[in-house]
Amino acid sequence: MSATGRTTPGFGRSGFSMGARFLLLAVVCIALMLLDRRDQHLVRVRQALSVVVYPVRVLVDLPFSTWGKARDTFATRDKLIAENQQYRRERLETEGRLQRLDSLEAENARLRELLDSTARIGSRALVAEILAVRPPPYRQRLDLNRGLVDGVYVGQALIDAQGVVGQVVRVGPLTSEAVLITDPDHAVPVTVNRNSVRTIAYGTGDSGRLRLRDLTNNADVVEGDLLISSGLGGVFPAGYPVGRVLSVQRRPDQAFAEIIAEPVASLDRDREVLLVWNAADEVPRASEAAAGVSVAEAQQ
Repeated sequence: MSATGRTTPGFGRSGFSMGARFLLLAVVCIALMLLDRRDQHLVRVRQALSVVVYPVRVLVDLPFSTWGKARDTFATRDKLIAENQQYRRERLETEGRLQRLDSLEAENARLRELLDSTARIGSRALVAEILAVRPPPYRQRLDLNRGLVDGVYVGQALIDAQGVVGQVVRVGPLTSEAVLITDPDHAVPVTVNRNSVRTIAYGTGDSGRLRLRDLTNNADVVEGDLLISSGLGGVFPAGYPVGRVLSVQRRPDQAFAEIIAEPVASLDRDREVLLVWNAADEVPRASEAAAGVSVAEAQQ
């Protein structure tokens, strides 16, 4: 019999030593592993335990998953904002290019029309850009970007894709000044295309009006008649459109009819014009400088 207050050597309070308990647990684990591998008895147990443990896993993972989602959300938002700004800039640049393209297409169309008109004339021609339009009332003047270095001379004719525009009255080294056919000091020899009646179309100071004041009441002119350049004076190419008759008023108490025509050229919309040479104009002549312009105008 052992002494009081002492346990049997090799045994704990439960009657087994630590080594014995470890050995027993190892045997039980090995047996369970063998049974589970052979007959799959613990599958349901593991499934049940996974259901019980899942909320714990979710709670543990919640802060990390929330932070990751928030970070991805903000990163995606910043990326979308940057892409949106980039797309807006690209759209503005594209729209600007498209607007410039429209302008270039319109300019190309105008130049094509000018080239077509050159082919119809069959003479030397030079494209000139309008730099400025003189503002004083009743004066129809243009400044062009062509001058003496380009062979421009006083009295040279200007046309556009539709018809006669005017003629040069002053020439500088690099620029020149032209007067429109609607200027009150300008006159163009014309012919009625329908019946070859010759007359002169005078400027009125209004960019949309010409006056035929030298035709008598019995002259064969009606509304809608096309007026073309007659070629008299050797300035404007013969047969080129000048205007179209708008109204014809015959008054018995007057010898001459009141006839108004409108220019066919786009006098208030042109951006480019053609400086043309007739076949005999390769060497400018002094007699042509004053053709179609009053003496007072040529002396200014």
